Amino acid sequence: MSTSGAKPSQRRRGADLEAALLDAAWSELVDTGFAKLTMESVAARAKTGIAVLYRRWANKDELVLAALQHYRDSHPVDLPDTGSLRGDLLAALTGMGQERASFFTTAVTAGLSGLLAGSGLSPAQVRERIFGHHVADRVRALYERAESRGEIDLKRTPPAVLDMPYDLVRHDLFLRLAPVPTARIRSIVDDLFLPLVER
Repeated sequence: MSTSGAKPSQRRRGADLEAALLDAAWSELVDTGFAKLTMESVAARAKTGIAVLYRRWANKDELVLAALQHYRDSHPVDLPDTGSLRGDLLAALTGMGQERASFFTTAVTAGLSGLLAGSGLSPAQVRERIFGHHVADRVRALYERAESRGEIDLKRTPPAVLDMPYDLVRHDLFLRLAPVPTARIRSIVDDLFLPLVER
């Protein structure tokens, strides 16, 4: 019987193991870049065997795509409730324009070019895998609150208009690889979006 008092290490399994592997892949991507990242380097960082990775992802491209998706989904931007559509959008887009800047920088500079070259996916497919759908359920809730306050009529508002503020901020993040200026976000909301949806 051991008297050292040390607790035996617990083996990671299932979702915990997969999250640890994807966190290791994200860290490796940030630290070394897509070109230098290997299945071996991720396994070493995660302190596991390389076969554990290959049981889940067929190759480096699939692992990196999964790591980008995992980071995006596990670091959601807060969805505010300010009491007005304008206030909600300004707060949500400002948060997105600041908190997502590092994600976009990593995704574009470290992953996107390499993934396009090696994954066999089209640019649109890579974009969708990394950045997700246009208006997620969380964002839809923001618009539904505005409709309940009488600020917007969702039945008469085309999906492309609802997507527009987020698409424009994503576009700016993609091109700038830096936080989106407050004045630009205010212009997207006040000059472009609200005139199209105000009842």
